[in-house]
Parts: sequence; structure tokens; C-alpha cells
Amino acid sequence: MSTPIAASSPLLPEDADRYARWFACLAEPVRVRLLHAVAATPGGLTVGALTEVLGVGQSTVSHHIRTLAKAGFVNVRKERTATVVTVNAACSAAFPQAADAVMGLLGPRSATPVTGPDDVRVRALAEPDWDAVLRIYAAGIATGNATFETVAPSQKALDAKWLPGHRWVAEIDGAVVGWTASTPSSARECYAGVVETSVYVAECYRGRRIGTALLHRQVTAADEDGLWTLQTSIFPENRASLALHHAAGYRTVGIRERIARREGVWRDTVLLERRSPSV
Repeated sequence: MSTPIAASSPLLPEDADRYARWFACLAEPVRVRLLHAVAATPGGLTVGALTEVLGVGQSTVSHHIRTLAKAGFVNVRKERTATVVTVNAACSAAFPQAADAVMGLLGPRSATPVTGPDDVRVRALAEPDWDAVLRIYAAGIATGNATFETVAPSQKALDAKWLPGHRWVAEIDGAVVGWTASTPSSARECYAGVVETSVYVAECYRGRRIGTALLHRQVTAADEDGLWTLQTSIFPENRASLALHHAAGYRTVGIRERIARREGVWRDTVLLERRSPSV
């Protein structure tokens, strides 16, 4: 094995205890196969279907389901007379990070995030950009995994809540292809340096590191203006956004289980934050 470039952050005793319980839960081959079968099946599997897939008795399957549910790996719900088991999306974010932490892959976060590609220009949002910003926002909402919003707010509403001087757009060849903005987290003076951040990229431009360029400007501008905490909430299913924010110096604070409903469905979010190096 090669030596990491940067030393990993110390593993706290409480984190080690939690991670040990998670890994112990998976120290059984049938249980691992059960979790894989559920995670690989959109909509989940019934207990009856799992007995057929695994080739073991129903009592054994039920025991393993209870163990996985207690550890937080799966959710269980009743549908008429059937019991349906689905993967807990929150573990898709929390468990891989636990493995990275144990293996020393979560090194100290860089004070300065990675810059974006040379063909992306990030500049302050201007009046003519609003149509593109709202269009990109609406497209992100339509994915179902970007926000609890179901309809894009109006320009007037966004202009009123977004922090002046901390709203940016990304441009390629003169076209607006993404945006980021910060919203004060509270009207209280003691939280003047704490903001909630958002970042959206046009669908046809995803994968071109536009988000990287936007977060670089977002973070550096925040540090320059004395904003000491940036925070954001991301659906666990949005793996690309989680990776993007971790690369920009954000850390996962925790999972907020069933924090709100979107179109009648309770959803979890991953709470992340970035603290200014000056704090």
C-alpha cells in the first residue's frame, strides 16, 4: 500500500464505536447478500422474495432484516399483507464515509478548494442572467433529488433572500450553465457569518466540473468576506453533489432523518458544513 500524501484526521472514540457496530452488523455473509439484493432492487423486496433470492428460511431472513434495520441499513414497511424491505438511502452516504475514515482516506480538508476548468468563467450574477438561473433551478427541481422545492421560486423571492455579493453564475462561451448562491441562516447577529449555500448546474453540462468552479468562487469569496460557516443539506441519493462539496472542504455533520416531506414522501438529508480556516 502507498503512503497517503496527507495524514488522516484523528478518529474520535465515539466515531470508532459507531463504525465498529456498523461493520459488525455486516460480519455475516447472508446478511451482506440480503443487503446487496435490497440495495440493487429499486422499490425494495418482500420478505418472501428475499427467501427465494437467498435460499434460506423466512425466520432467518426476518432475523437478518431486524438486525440490518436496527443498524440503519434498511427500512421496513407494510404493504397490505406483505413486508417490503428497502435500502436506507442515508447509509449510501454515511457508510462509505465510515470506511474512508477508518482507512485514513479522509485527510485534513484543504483551506482552498480545487479550481474549475479553464473554459468556465465564474462571475457575479447580473440582471440578464435571471431567466437562465430560474430555468436551471427548475430543471434541478424536476430531478426530485435536488431540493424540497417542487416549483422554482420567483426572481423576486430569490433576490430578496440571497446574500448580495454571494451569488454567482458559471458561463461557457457566453451561456450561463450554472449558479451558486448563499442565504443567511438567521437574522440574529450572532449568526451573521453563517449561510446556507446552493449550487445548480444545467443538465447538459453536468460532468464538466462546472460545480467545482462555482464552489471555488463561493468558498473563496466567503473567506474573503468573513463568512465563517457555509452549510448545505443534500439528499443522500445525490452522490455527485456530496462528492463535490467534500472536495470543496465541506464535511458531513450528520444525517437528518425524515426531516421533511417532498410530494408526500418523508426524506432524509445529509447536513454538511465548511468552516473558514480563520475560525
